[in-house]
Amino acid sequence: QVQLVESGGGSVQAGGSLRLSCAASGRIYNSSVMGWFRQALGKPREFVALIRWSSGTYLYADSVKGRFTISKENSQNRVWLQMNALKTEDTAVYYCARGYQYSSNQADYFTWGQGTQVTVAS
Repeated sequence: QVQLVESGGGSVQAGGSLRLSCAASGRIYNSSVMGWFRQALGKPREFVALIRWSSGTYLYADSVKGRFTISKENSQNRVWLQMNALKTEDTAVYYCARGYQYSSNQADYFTWGQGTQVTVAS
């Protein structure tokens, strides 16, 4: 079973940038879809972005479109989330996840990382 480990979280001022990384312990197969989700304190977990491993096709939540960029490196079995123009409302624990469906529904993802905290101060 492939395990996912996120890194790159931290504290930043509003308007700043962070780059999250998600490393897989094994090979990510072309049938996979890799997603980023986030959960703010007291709120349900929500979709942020996804990328299809084979084609690189991506999808973003409206709330991050134009500010966040998801990318991948197949040879490293790694996914990144570049976050620019951060807002206080981006504060959350960010999770990397793996599934097979091109879907923003977290129920379609079966492998999850432990999460990394992102805090955006005003």
